[in-house]
Amino acid sequence: MPTKDVTVLAYGHEHHPKPLDTIIPPIPTPNSPRNTEELQYLSLVQEILDRGEHKPDRTGTGTYAVFAPPQLRFSLRDGALPLLTTKRVFTKAILAELLWFISGSTSSTLLSSQGVKIWDGNGSRAFLDSIGLGHREEGDLGPVYGFQWRHFGAEYKDATTDYTGQGVDQLAEVVNKLMKTPYDRRIILSAWNPKDLGKMALPPCHMFAQFYVRYPGARTWKEVQEETGSRKTSTLMPQPPVSPSSTPAPAGEKENEKLEDMDKPNPRGELHCCLYQRSCDMGLGVPFNIASYALLTHILAHVTGLEAGELIHCMGDTHVYVDHVDALKVQLGREPRAFPKVRILREDLKGKGVVDGFNVEDFEVVGYNPWPAVKMKMSV
Repeated sequence: MPTKDVTVLAYGHEHHPKPLDTIIPPIPTPNSPRNTEELQYLSLVQEILDRGEHKPDRTGTGTYAVFAPPQLRFSLRDGALPLLTTKRVFTKAILAELLWFISGSTSSTLLSSQGVKIWDGNGSRAFLDSIGLGHREEGDLGPVYGFQWRHFGAEYKDATTDYTGQGVDQLAEVVNKLMKTPYDRRIILSAWNPKDLGKMALPPCHMFAQFYVRYPGARTWKEVQEETGSRKTSTLMPQPPVSPSSTPAPAGEKENEKLEDMDKPNPRGELHCCLYQRSCDMGLGVPFNIASYALLTHILAHVTGLEAGELIHCMGDTHVYVDHVDALKVQLGREPRAFPKVRILREDLKGKGVVDGFNVEDFEVVGYNPWPAVKMKMSV
């Protein structure tokens, strides 16, 4: 438990003394076995409670908010899954919702039938009527996340229409680029479509993700210059070793081979995801979002023959709902434990470039040992 001489991380502010029950430990040294990554999250919660501006909000609940805090970074290497441990997080719901997004579905009833009720409030008859969507069937959320991921630009009709072949399948394009042109700077997944916002029960909070493939051991620009003796563009991907018995190729041919190698994906590549989230509910939403995009990155790495690297979380309006303060103080008094790992059991899909067909049962979360759940009300 925290002691009276422990302080929290500051984000550019001088800290005042705090009551014992709201203090959390500082980030320890790199050699410490403590979960420093979850401490990032806890420190940000503490910062919002200390410095957040009290603001009204759409739901009428009220929040304490800061804008654009420092990024949170989570390693996904060796199967790591950043699933908060200072409270039990509903893992099945995270998986089911993510696979629901991937399927392109926009009906909350499909999730509800699996025991996942997180979209029931936004899909209720009363809520749809209240936002001018009374013509929709109950549970029809409109062109939300999954529709934008798989059918961006298609004309939305209802949750039961078959949209096969309509719009842009952004997720398929992400997979294709990761496999064929992993150095591309346009590997992007966007759920923000201004044309469709008025048709959605809830506009996307986690709205934009960019993927980046890093090659451990890749050559630096200086090293490339020294090898080629030119300023022509050349791949930074690691090159296969040259056999001592092979005859060296002429300089021009050697350089051309390096240029051609840009089109060859490297199985040692690490897949990184940078998520931008415009609206960040630190109590309920953010723990889900962190784990969800970590899982998405693991899935994409699995089906493209890459290794999962890191999740970087960039946040806009970052807030704590007024009625979550007491529950979050309980979390702040708990010592984070080690994150679990995730195993994807579908070896038949490894490197196949197919994201469809996964089920909740295809994932195994190993070593999850959280503190007990902390109840928080969802504001709709």
